[in-house]
Formats: sequence, structure tokens, C-alpha cells
Amino acid sequence: MSFIQPIKRTDIRVSVNDRRIINGAEEADVVQLSPMKHKWAWQAYLDANANHWLPTEIQMQRDIELWKDPNGLTEDERTAFKRVMGFFTTGDSIVANNLVLAIYKQITSPECRMYLLRQSYEEAIHTHAYQYIIESLELDEGEIFNMYREKASIFNKDQMLINFSLGVLDPNFSTKGKENTQKFLENLIGFYLICEGLFFYTSFAVILSFQRQNKLVGASEQIQYIMRDESMHMNFGIDMINTIKEENPGVWTSSLENKIYAAIEEAVQLEVVFAKDCFPKGILGINSDLFEQYMRHIADRRLERVGLVARYNVENPFPWMSEAIDLSKEKNFFESRVTEYKTGGTLDW
Repeated sequence: MSFIQPIKRTDIRVSVNDRRIINGAEEADVVQLSPMKHKWAWQAYLDANANHWLPTEIQMQRDIELWKDPNGLTEDERTAFKRVMGFFTTGDSIVANNLVLAIYKQITSPECRMYLLRQSYEEAIHTHAYQYIIESLELDEGEIFNMYREKASIFNKDQMLINFSLGVLDPNFSTKGKENTQKFLENLIGFYLICEGLFFYTSFAVILSFQRQNKLVGASEQIQYIMRDESMHMNFGIDMINTIKEENPGVWTSSLENKIYAAIEEAVQLEVVFAKDCFPKGILGINSDLFEQYMRHIADRRLERVGLVARYNVENPFPWMSEAIDLSKEKNFFESRVTEYKTGGTLDW
């Protein structure tokens, strides 16, 4: 069943009251922005456009010299870096597939669709960045791109994400009805809270730990831009989830909440295993125990954002991660581009 329906002639104009994230007016198959209801989505689209970047703008020469230096990095540091790149290369592609093939066609809010188109493009930029890093450092592409098949800690995370897409990817799936709306919400939870809000953040922390030691600065800068993008993706997804809850009274049940808690707990455990695989002996002053604590801390923050109760109640062992999201830093022009890269506006973090 095609989600695109023939346009019908009518003299009845779209009412703002008919605008909904899902199950809205039929006219939503045409991106007719006015009258605009979900203004937060339009603002997210504008903010994303105002902070455009490309990986090839960032110099990789210092990274190349460090990677080629036999004494530049320890073997444990190299292993951790490659493990994270192995997850990133598949993680963003799974997100992109879900956006294009599962989420977009169910959304009937034109302004939300506009942001989803922008997000899809940003996922392509992220994949480009990973390839740029891999080529620059002359990493074994076969090793990196097949890591999700060969390393159980990555495979299991990817499989969890793919499971969230099952059903929603069915060509006949519709968000009509309570159960289907709940399944769609589970998909959004899986990708915006768990993938972009949990899985990516621990990998970001690994890479930015190199940056804090002034190592792999070019790759770290790209990952910092990606983290900024993913933070915006996550915030947009949370706004969609909360708005769907408001527009569909009765779908947010205790049974759905229990599924969300269980999924978050599973994600935390998968990430603990991944951290132990990345750096079993610890690197750069960090270890798997600290990462487990960090995962539990940010899991609580994600739960709270969708109105659920924190489960772990632990302190943030990496307060510098919050600072890393704020890119309003000045850099030496001759070393790197200005990190505060804005073409048409500013972000209020």
C-alpha cells in the first residue's frame, strides 16, 4: 500500500486544528507549511540549516602523523578508536534507513517532515565524515566496515536497533489505532532515546577523551560536530514523542512505559559490554566502570525527558561531556576552522 495518495480537489482549506504529528489531514502528503502548528519543528529545521558543516573542511594532517607514528598512540588507544568507528559506520546508516523507510512516511506534520529531510541529509554527512576519517588514517576498511558482523558487542547493539524498525518497515503498516501508534512510539524511543541519546553518546565520550589529551584532534572535531547534530536530533525526537502523547490520549499506557524501561535497561547493559570490548584495561584515564556510570546517568536524563522516573540516580562522571556539546569555542585560524560555525543564525543551548 502506497503512503502517497492522489491529491483531491477541494475548496476546504487545511485547518491548523487538523495538524497532527501522525494521523493528520490527508493534505499532509503535500508539504504545505501554512498554517503551521508544530513551530518547534520548524525552529529545529532553521537551527540545523544555520549550523551546516562538511567533514572535508577539517584538516586531518596532525591525525595522520600521529596515527603513523609507532609511538603516537598505544595499542589499546588504537583498538578503542577503531571499535568506536566500527559502530559509528553502521549506526548512522541504520538511523538513516529508519528515517527514510519507516518514520518519514508516517509523519503528517509538514514542518516535522521538513526537519526529517534535513536530519536525513545530516546522517549522510556523518557517514561521509567516518569515511573521510578512515581514508585519511588509511585504516583497514574491511576491518572497520565489517566490525558489526565480527564483534558481538557491536552486532547486538545494531540488532536491537533493527528490531525497533521491524513492523514499522512493513509496507502495510499504519499508525492508525492504539496498538500501531504505540509500536510507532517504540520505534521513536528506540532511535531517538536509545540510539542517538545513549549508544552514540558513550562513543562520543571515547573520541572526545582523545581530544582532551590533544590527540586525533581532526577526527575529534568532526565527532564533536556530529554530537551537536545528534543532540539536536534527539531533542527533536523527544518533542515528537511528547507531542504524539498529547495528540493521542490513551496511547501512553503503563504497559508501554514498562517496555520503555526494559528497553533502556537492555541498552545500558549492551553498552557496558561494548565499553569493556573497547578498552578492557582503560585508556586516557577512563575505564568501563566509569562508562557504565555515565550510561546510567544519561539513561535517567532520557527517561525524565519523556515523563518517566529515573532508575539509576548516579552522578555524571564526565561533566566535560556537557561542555563539549557547546561549540562556542575559538580556535587558531591557522590550525582549524572556527568551531562556532554558523551561516545564518545562532543556537541557544
